[in-house]
Amino acid sequence: MPKIMNRRALLGTAGLVAGGLLLDGGAAHGLARPAAPDAAWAKLREGNRRWAADAAIHPHQDLARRAEVGRKQEPYAVVFSCIDSRVPPELVFDAGLGDLLSVRSAAQTIDPLVSGAVEYGPVELDTPLVVVLGHQRCGAVTAAAHALDEGTTLPGDLQRIVEALRPAYRSARGDVDRMIRVNTARTVAGLKAGKLLAPRVARGQLKIVGAYYSLDTGQITRLV
Repeated sequence: MPKIMNRRALLGTAGLVAGGLLLDGGAAHGLARPAAPDAAWAKLREGNRRWAADAAIHPHQDLARRAEVGRKQEPYAVVFSCIDSRVPPELVFDAGLGDLLSVRSAAQTIDPLVSGAVEYGPVELDTPLVVVLGHQRCGAVTAAAHALDEGTTLPGDLQRIVEALRPAYRSARGDVDRMIRVNTARTVAGLKAGKLLAPRVARGQLKIVGAYYSLDTGQITRLV
C-alpha cells in the first residue's frame, strides 16, 4: 500500500508540475524562458517588483527544476553585480535555479577574465540580456573614494580596485553615489564595445542594461 500511495502522489505531483499548478511551476507564473532582450528585462523587472513588495514567489527552486536543468541550462540573463552580500541577484530579481548567470566582482570592476565570464552567456548560450547592476552605498566604491581622497594606497590587490574606479572618481568628483552610477555606465559602454558582444547588440539579439539597486527600498531602476 505505501508503494501504491507514493506512486499515486508522484504521478499527481508530476501532473501538477506539467500543468503549471504548483507554486514553482513555470506556466502558472509566466516563468518560461524569454528569448528576446526586452522580454528578459521585463521578467527581471517583474521579479524585482515582487521582491521589493515582499511578495516573492521563489520560482524554480524545487526538485523538478533541479532535474530540468541538470543536463542543460538556458539562463535568460547575465547579471554582473557587486560581491556585496546584500545584493544577491537571484534574490533581488526573485529568480531561481538556471534562470541567471551571476558574475560578481567588487563594484563591478572588470578585467579580461571577468569580461569573458560575462560574454559566455550571450556567446555560448544565446542569453539575450546582460544587466550591469550597481547598488546604493557600495562598500568597494566608498573605500576607493576614501583612498583617493586621502591619497593612500590600499594593501595587496585591493589597490587594483581603487585604480579601476579612478576614472569614475574623477568624473563624479569624488561623490560616492555618483561614482556608482558612472562606473555602471562605463562598464555597460565597455561591454557594448567588446568584439564578441557588439555584433549581437547591433543585430538586436542582445541588450546590455545598466541598473541601480536601492538597499533602502529593494527596488531596481534602469540607468542606461
